[in-house]
Amino acid sequence: MNEQTYIGINNEFLQLQELRKGDSISFDKDILSPLLFVWVRGKNSNIIHDSVKVKVENNTILCVSRFDKIKFDNLDNARIIKFNREFYCVLDHVKEVSCKGILFYGTNQLPNFQIPQEELDKFETLWKMFEIEMQSKDELQLEMLQTMLKRFIILCTRMFKSQNQLLQLDNMEIDIVREFNFLVEQNFKTIHSVQDYASLLNKSPKTLSNLFSIVSKKTPLQIIHERKCIEAKRLLRYTDKSIKEIGYEIGFEDIQTFSKFFKKMENTSPSDFKNTTLGTLTNSSGTTA
Repeated sequence: MNEQTYIGINNEFLQLQELRKGDSISFDKDILSPLLFVWVRGKNSNIIHDSVKVKVENNTILCVSRFDKIKFDNLDNARIIKFNREFYCVLDHVKEVSCKGILFYGTNQLPNFQIPQEELDKFETLWKMFEIEMQSKDELQLEMLQTMLKRFIILCTRMFKSQNQLLQLDNMEIDIVREFNFLVEQNFKTIHSVQDYASLLNKSPKTLSNLFSIVSKKTPLQIIHERKCIEAKRLLRYTDKSIKEIGYEIGFEDIQTFSKFFKKMENTSPSDFKNTTLGTLTNSSGTTA
């Protein structure tokens, strides 16, 4: 593994990594809420995400947060850009990069896109510029690195939008979709109806449904339910909490209602799901934490 790290005087953190076969991803425990771009290169890569094996095509970029559990089952090589909020906060720079609710802090379980061949030179050039600037040690280094990260995020946002039908919407409509995704991510444990989210956005439920019918095969209600189910599965896999505790944590008042919801979503009961996946984490040394 090749690695270059920048740490600023106010705990700004940026790290570039190049992974090869056998390498793994990890989150540094002393870095609060880092975000990662994982640029998978090569034709034979697979990841295990939340215990599900997924084939990853050449030149795919994954947008990973600390909540994601991923492990390389097979890897040709990959490049990683890891940064913390102090270095660049995508929530504070919504107008600049517009990735909130799309690449990060949204309902998509693991946002990703494939770099088109005609766009590959842009990403390759920017990576080389990152590597060069990492060697600079003057007072302008932080600003230069932040500018390059901003450019990288914008490129990623454009690619994701173009590959997920978001370009069919105008900017105001895209903002509604982004904000809905963000609100669900932040509130899915306590807010459960489309009407409530529509009210927070000062829109009607029908407006939300119409927008998502253009950009997604999922309705707003399906997105809410899927986010609750993702959390339930993570808690069942990675914690010792009881099924009753897990149901209560994600907004169900009794175990029967939670079990019925979970079985409808996953075609299995919470207890059977937990028992089936109980042994899957015994070899998780390469998993994000």
